[in-house]
Amino acid sequence: MSAIELKNAPLEEVRAFPVVNGSNQEIDLINLLGTLYTAKKTIISLTAAAAFAGLMVSFLLPQKWSSRAVVTPPEASQLIELRRAMVELTVLDVANNVDAEHVYQNFLKDFDSQALREEYLANSEYVKKLANAADAGDNSKLHRAIQETSAKFKAVNNADPKLTDATPYTSWSLSFTGPNPEESQEVLSGYIRFVAQRVNQDVVQNLRYALELKSAVEKDKLQLDKINLENQHKVNIQRLGYSLEVANAAGIKKPVYSNGQAVKDDPDYSVALGADGLAEKLKIESSLKDVAELNASVQNREYYLTKLSEVKVNDVDFQPFRYQMNPSLPMKKEGPGKSIVVVLAALIGLIAASGFVLLRNAVSGRKKTLEII
Repeated sequence: MSAIELKNAPLEEVRAFPVVNGSNQEIDLINLLGTLYTAKKTIISLTAAAAFAGLMVSFLLPQKWSSRAVVTPPEASQLIELRRAMVELTVLDVANNVDAEHVYQNFLKDFDSQALREEYLANSEYVKKLANAADAGDNSKLHRAIQETSAKFKAVNNADPKLTDATPYTSWSLSFTGPNPEESQEVLSGYIRFVAQRVNQDVVQNLRYALELKSAVEKDKLQLDKINLENQHKVNIQRLGYSLEVANAAGIKKPVYSNGQAVKDDPDYSVALGADGLAEKLKIESSLKDVAELNASVQNREYYLTKLSEVKVNDVDFQPFRYQMNPSLPMKKEGPGKSIVVVLAALIGLIAASGFVLLRNAVSGRKKTLEII
């Protein structure tokens, strides 16, 4: 076939589909808006359904109400009963490190104690209610409820420089989050009282331990000193006996300084008193049954030990902190409100409905195009 014949030959159909114009790829917003407007009933229905679902979810979300209290170190009015109980201990010089800062730090430490939280919650009606009456005998469920509830206690240092509302003085915020305002306030108040009572018991017990140890130490020291005096007394009697023998051997009957004589006394066995004086002194020393009778220091210490044994550390009720703010009754629920949940659900529903309508329209248009071809 010649070139002329090829040129004039009819063109065969070589494409099964029409050629898409590459330059026509712009999005027609008017067409999209028209499509959405046409399906407005569908969009409104789906959006309303999503908003209603969001409303239902907002009712099912767990309620979070946080009761909060602010505490500072105790002042004199909070510790007056403890000070009165410590008067005798202070007078008798019983060592103790009990002061406002000490009891305050003990309170914060005990408040943050997981063991104390579990001990308090184990006997709490609040946790038993959470575990359900039917499962009251199920220890695993009860323990799980205690673990979950204990994590809702918080203690935050308000003087932390990282906080935007840091206070210039020492204070801590104590809080508990529960399912309703009244229970949150009740649980927080009860736990604070429980911890304060535990601090009271620990402080009083430590004072009793300090008194017991002080009495034991003083008793042992006094006993040791008495033994030393007894040994010294025996040595003195023995020396007096030797001195008397030396004086008799030397013929010294009277004190050597009574007649004006200057005699250098024996450094080991004194004979200056003479045989008569040494004999009388030996008689007196031998007649002593209790060497403490002539020792004022030992008698004073015996009296001191007697006073220690008479001291009784009774239970005292004091507050190891000062309330800057009592446990509050929550007035506002934490977390997103119902309106926010509904608005977000409606917005998600609107986006999903619009996407569904546009996708449905695109699929429908594609099918029509394929049918025409």
